[in-house]
Amino acid sequence: MNTNNLIDSHCHIVFPNFEEDIEEVASRWRSAGVSSLVHACVEPSEISAIRSLADRFPEMRYSVGLHPLDTQHWDKSTINILRQAALDDSRVVAIGELGLDLYKDSNLNEQLKILIPQIELALELDLPLIVHCRDAAEEMLKVLRDLNYQNRCPRGVMHCWGGSPEEMDKFLELGFYISFSGTVTFSKAKNIHECASKVPQDRFLIETDCPFLAPAPHRGKRNEPAYVEKVAARVAELRGQSFEEVANITASNARRLFDLP
Repeated sequence: MNTNNLIDSHCHIVFPNFEEDIEEVASRWRSAGVSSLVHACVEPSEISAIRSLADRFPEMRYSVGLHPLDTQHWDKSTINILRQAALDDSRVVAIGELGLDLYKDSNLNEQLKILIPQIELALELDLPLIVHCRDAAEEMLKVLRDLNYQNRCPRGVMHCWGGSPEEMDKFLELGFYISFSGTVTFSKAKNIHECASKVPQDRFLIETDCPFLAPAPHRGKRNEPAYVEKVAARVAELRGQSFEEVANITASNARRLFDLP
């Protein structure tokens, strides 16, 4: 039995490319010492399938939310669907993944229209946010700073961090955690390496974001929760810490943020 203490704080195993071998995938994450995982939701139609996965794998918790690139799936009933799903199951530990993405789309106003109600829901239910933010740090910071000015800034994590050290500092100032994915293992990701080496001990997580962004040496293949081990190893190297330290610190941080068992 592997004694690693690892938490994959952001994964997607509800996708069709896991259907055929999900038991083997689970066996590998358990062998790697992954004791807990947080399954992120990208749209409400996934919720029942994610809930079924949580029934199968007791170490799984999950979020409910709508991704910024799926604005077309939002209608006046969506927020009530998300609220009810969170109230119905204590395994819902966050709202998201929500956020802003100006890399793949430019419809900022549409994205804000679905972002703000989801943040309000997180505040209402006292749940953290899982934030997707790509080429939109300035816009995301404006939303959060406005809330902070009203003493209503939510807590949460900037998932799959890809920003600069300066941007990271601004999200840290607002109380957010920073989560590193397989991109931290990419040799050219200098900004991410610098962020991983500098982030405060009590404010960072690790994740796979599987099936996307498999870490080296699996790059280009399907990613899976067991590979969070590679993320932890690279972060440890960048920080000059042991693998065990990084595993334990990030597991403790994830438990605190998401109130995991």
